[in-house]
Amino acid sequence: MKIYNTLTKKKEDFVPLEEGKVKMYVCGPTVYNLIHIGNARPMICFDTVRRYLEYKGYEVNYVSNFTDVDDKIIKKAIEEGVTSEEISQRYIAECKKDMEGMNIKPATTHPLATQEIDGMIDMIQTLIDKGYAYCVNGTVYYRTRKFEGYGKLSKKNIDDLEAGHRNIKVAGEDEKEDPLDFVLWKPKKEGEPYWKSPWSDGRPGWHIECSVMSKKYLADTIDIHAGGEDLIFPHHENEIAQSEAANGVPFAKYWMHNAFLNIDNKKMSKSLGNFFTVRDISKEYDLQVLRFFMLSAHYRNPINFSHDLMESAKNGLDRIVTAVSNLTELISTAKDTPLTEEEKNVLALTQEVYNKFEAAMDDDFNTADAISSVFELVKLANTNSNVNSSKAFLEEMKTKITTLTDVLGLEVVKENEMLDEEIDSLIAERQQARKDKNFKRADEIRDLLLEKGIILEDTREGVRWKRA
Repeated sequence: MKIYNTLTKKKEDFVPLEEGKVKMYVCGPTVYNLIHIGNARPMICFDTVRRYLEYKGYEVNYVSNFTDVDDKIIKKAIEEGVTSEEISQRYIAECKKDMEGMNIKPATTHPLATQEIDGMIDMIQTLIDKGYAYCVNGTVYYRTRKFEGYGKLSKKNIDDLEAGHRNIKVAGEDEKEDPLDFVLWKPKKEGEPYWKSPWSDGRPGWHIECSVMSKKYLADTIDIHAGGEDLIFPHHENEIAQSEAANGVPFAKYWMHNAFLNIDNKKMSKSLGNFFTVRDISKEYDLQVLRFFMLSAHYRNPINFSHDLMESAKNGLDRIVTAVSNLTELISTAKDTPLTEEEKNVLALTQEVYNKFEAAMDDDFNTADAISSVFELVKLANTNSNVNSSKAFLEEMKTKITTLTDVLGLEVVKENEMLDEEIDSLIAERQQARKDKNFKRADEIRDLLLEKGIILEDTREGVRWKRA
């Protein structure tokens, strides 16, 4: 298995630090609003990486944080006249709902920054003791230049960075020994949440949070650190500087970053009116469609979001779901007869498809090619399954497909899905209830169908329905 390592700019053989185990840290969202589809991409991509590692037999300790103290959270809390904790807890709950819709497995640990303040104070003190940090008027800064190799992840030259800073004046800049030094701890402002520390009543800088949570829940050195490419600099660069200076060992062996997501070939922004939350998308599509769409491109390639591409993703996912549903239906009436020679030959072909799937995923998690392998299985199932097929063959074909879709986190088995005849029967009953002016029963039927994912549309031509 090969992983493209942002640190070395090349694909490398994956060799975990401890045989059979993987320590993986993924930077989570700042919880001040509903998550947007840009947030969804790393969640889906790295959840899929985790799933594949588990499929390969690794025990994965997967840690993904929630940043629950931040300027944006504080601003929102002030606007609403509530506490920062109320804002962060509200949006953590909403984020988890969206994650469930996208079939993101819960992390082994979802640490909250606010619950790890003591660890942050300890690491900051270690950095001060080692000469990597200093305090001025209650603010603690990191001595960027003291860390040899700063810029090794982002490939930025420290002298170029300094040149870029010369004409930028930031509040408190004059306090710094060097314009490139960054904040580890900052004093509170009026009305802000704060914690007591040796330097001031205040709160941590953003970068120190992940360094501490990764160390506590994984180790000083971890296997994989992942996130969006927008985090490479300064966030991940600063994490390396903090962690390696404090712990005296390399921070992460492999660094993985997903590329940006654009909307209709433009950068997503509220000002352009092309900003979509995951919740917005869920009103039009099952979030499994969003997951399928995200996986249809390699995680390191930019991906363009559009209505047409989402429709294409929906159609692609529907093909798989329909194939599995057909197999389920055939299984229900199939006979327990021995496998025929022809069936054995088809199952032998599926092994070749499995090999292709694994080859794609082993090549830096190429989910686009992996999905192509799933479609090959679907084609084999569709062309070789019928009412005369043995039950063993049909069950094996269904298992073959669902095993690979599970690796990709795609839910393709529709449990207790209503048959068309049942839907039509209930719609007829609803129509009769309306004629009889039994509106209570009519509404009950509509609600029942909605629960089952059936949406009714009253038109001039009569009632139409579709699956959500």
